[in-house]
Amino acid sequence: MKSQDLKKSKLPDVPGVYLFKKKGRILYIGKATSLKDRVKSYFGKDLISTRGPLLVDMVYTADKVDFIATPSVLEALILEASLIKKHQPWYNTKEKDNKSFNYIIITNEEFPRVLIERGRNIVGGKSFGLESGERSNFKESIRSYFGPYTNSSQLHEALKIVRKIFPFRDNCKIGQSRPCFNYQIGLCPGVCAGLLARKDYLKIISNIELFLGGKKDRLTKKLEKDMKELAQNWEFEKANKIKQTIFALNHIRDVSLIKSDFTSVIPAQAGIQENDKVFRIEAYDAAHLSGTNNVGVMVVMEDGELRKADYRKFIIKESRADDIAALKEMLERRLRHTEWPYPDVIVIDGGIAQLNMTKKVLEQGRTLFQVVAVTKDDRHKAKAIIGDKKTVTKFKKEILLINNEAHRFALAFHRKKRRDIIGR
Repeated sequence: MKSQDLKKSKLPDVPGVYLFKKKGRILYIGKATSLKDRVKSYFGKDLISTRGPLLVDMVYTADKVDFIATPSVLEALILEASLIKKHQPWYNTKEKDNKSFNYIIITNEEFPRVLIERGRNIVGGKSFGLESGERSNFKESIRSYFGPYTNSSQLHEALKIVRKIFPFRDNCKIGQSRPCFNYQIGLCPGVCAGLLARKDYLKIISNIELFLGGKKDRLTKKLEKDMKELAQNWEFEKANKIKQTIFALNHIRDVSLIKSDFTSVIPAQAGIQENDKVFRIEAYDAAHLSGTNNVGVMVVMEDGELRKADYRKFIIKESRADDIAALKEMLERRLRHTEWPYPDVIVIDGGIAQLNMTKKVLEQGRTLFQVVAVTKDDRHKAKAIIGDKKTVTKFKKEILLINNEAHRFALAFHRKKRRDIIGR
């Protein structure tokens, strides 16, 4: 397909989903803030250097571009996921299997939770709080799921928008004496403290499922019907709330999604999924008391957000009162877990000795990531960051934050381990 062929498509300058096709067969599905600008970018001179040979092959193979305009960027994101799930286009899934994508899951509980999970975590119910018995049959533990979504940060922003329209429970506990913090800011309906009946909460969940399933028109009609019935029964306050919900659905504020682009590109070696590259930082820290109860931790940040489901704890087995040796042991054990996503940057606590040792371990494991070390003063406050200057300059805030989080997590783990031993 050539750039002059785009004129036939008559792409508008609005949000939506575009579909590259070959003789009617869908090759690739993408989303856009502006359909016109996004599709036009596929025909730039720098395509191969910015998006890779696989994408070039897709554009060359295609003979047509179709599109579906949407009222908002949020609805484009939802529609893209729905269409990828339905059609499984070859170029969308070539570089990644479904375990690497992001999904929204709704748990099959008395008061369901709405969570974001990677496909690999859903298999076996690993990280969304299921008991061991439930993990063995995770399909029964999930009420519904939506995806795949190719971009983690955009998905988190999208779910924030959905939650403002339809408040839901995520991690609060049922039976609390007080409602959770999210209730205070209007993001949880208060089921944790018994402020909303189960039947009413399940209506909210049903509404979320319709919206995430790309059935906004059906959802709106349902809400309009409910609103009329409530008004006829003189329940005007409830009817007015539904009216406000319908207004919010028809006037979705998704500036945060527009800001998070849809026009991003990634290096050629990363493959075709231009929107699914998650920037991952891992930080390591160790804790001990006079060489006893040696522990270490790994904490994770993805696209600027702490990813607590990916945190890991290590009981240091061989090293005693030697922080460098403890770090070496942690890194070697971490690298054995090839099923864990590899980071773009590793942050360690220490100086040049720790930095050089980390690089050596990575070289031996044939894995090369950017490594930086946070040096501390006598009061254990960050004094300087050593390592690649570009990385330090660009991610200074994130490096300091995750280093501090690793230290906090390591100390908490160490205290718990000591309490457990003392309490025996």
